[in-house]
Amino acid sequence: MAITSRAPAPGGGVSVPPTGPQAPPPDGLPGRGTAWAEGVERLRAAATTEPGRLRIIGAVLAALIVLFGTATVWEISGRATAAGDVVGRSQPLSADAASIYRSLADADTASSSGFLAGAQESREVRERYEADIANASRLLVNAAANTGADEESRRQIALLSEQLPRYTGLIEQARATNRQGLPLGGAYLRYANEQMTTQLLPAAQRLYEAETGRLYTDYDDARSWPLASVGTGLLALAALAWVQRRNYRRTNRVFNHGLLAATAASVVVLLWLAVGHAVARSGLSEARSDGQESLKVLNDARIASLQARAGENLTLVARGAVLTEDSKSDKYDTDFTNNLEQLETGLAKALRLADDAAGRTPVTQAVDGVKQWKQRHAAARESDLKGDYEAALTQVIGDEQHKESSGAAFDTVDASLERAVAHEQREFTRAARGGLGALGGLVTGAAALAVVGAAAALLGIGRRLSEYR
Repeated sequence: MAITSRAPAPGGGVSVPPTGPQAPPPDGLPGRGTAWAEGVERLRAAATTEPGRLRIIGAVLAALIVLFGTATVWEISGRATAAGDVVGRSQPLSADAASIYRSLADADTASSSGFLAGAQESREVRERYEADIANASRLLVNAAANTGADEESRRQIALLSEQLPRYTGLIEQARATNRQGLPLGGAYLRYANEQMTTQLLPAAQRLYEAETGRLYTDYDDARSWPLASVGTGLLALAALAWVQRRNYRRTNRVFNHGLLAATAASVVVLLWLAVGHAVARSGLSEARSDGQESLKVLNDARIASLQARAGENLTLVARGAVLTEDSKSDKYDTDFTNNLEQLETGLAKALRLADDAAGRTPVTQAVDGVKQWKQRHAAARESDLKGDYEAALTQVIGDEQHKESSGAAFDTVDASLERAVAHEQREFTRAARGGLGALGGLVTGAAALAVVGAAAALLGIGRRLSEYR
């Protein structure tokens, strides 16, 4: 047998190399597991005992309830913000854009009416023109100051701000020249109208469409279902039900007050979430279908009526000097006919959308006004074609002796549409604010109940743990 020598150990003994479990690991390997591995090992060891399993279950329940509350707060905060934007930002901006469009079209109509009256231009017509220009300028400044305006809106605002002073300058030249009795005034007025119809009104239309597009985006954001909140809520309730069933099977105790309180808190949040969002969604849908859609139709109808009136006036100003592209018809009379058809189509649609007597009455009055307008315009046009310009002029703009002019019928239509727009705006505001109000308190309530639910779940599990001490 071979004998190996051993080095003397300190104190005179013989050192024995470590063997078995105490042997050091090979060079290059760590001496112990990672923190993650140690944590997993402790968790596995804890899961082998009932107290350990209860601690894990309590932590998971609390995390699920907190996750449910966090998801609810996050999603409902976003929807409440979008609903608030609908009420306080995007819809007012869309309404302002429509008002810019109407003001510009009305200014063009008032300027042509004043031109036809010449030296007899009434103070009311002049003030109406000036008020339209002032209103359009003010709204453009407000729109430009809106930091939320997108690139398309800013581009149209810049174009309108640049072209509006040019238009007003042409109108003043036309007015001054006309008062001197010079025919050049009509050319200035026609050029101003061309600038209005080819530059200003299309830019205003694009601005309105851009702002209305932002409004519909906010609608969609506010009405989208909070799926993450509902999903985590159902998951938390399922976990709570499983834990209570497990508790009953192991202890034969029907209720655990802590777990029951956590379940109640979660159920309240889930029901509040579902009902509140459903009511908000319904209110916003009503605001869109019964308010905004009607407003859009009525705004388009009113603009068509204003452009029809401008075309009617310019028919007398141009007196056949401007023809359609096929050189067969008077351009402005053709524009009048086309715009009046658009007006009648819009009024028919507005009547279908009106959902109460207060909304239908002004639209019906506008329909009756259009019928009178068509009859009086036909009579004026007949007089003009026969060469009786003075009779046609009186039938279009009226005077003290002749009240039943086409202008008076237009005023009836315009006033009726203004009342209809005001009514639908009130309907929109009422429905949209109701939808926004349905979300009120849900964010704070969900956060508070989630904290209560998580604490109650931990207390309920703690009660079971106390039985093992």
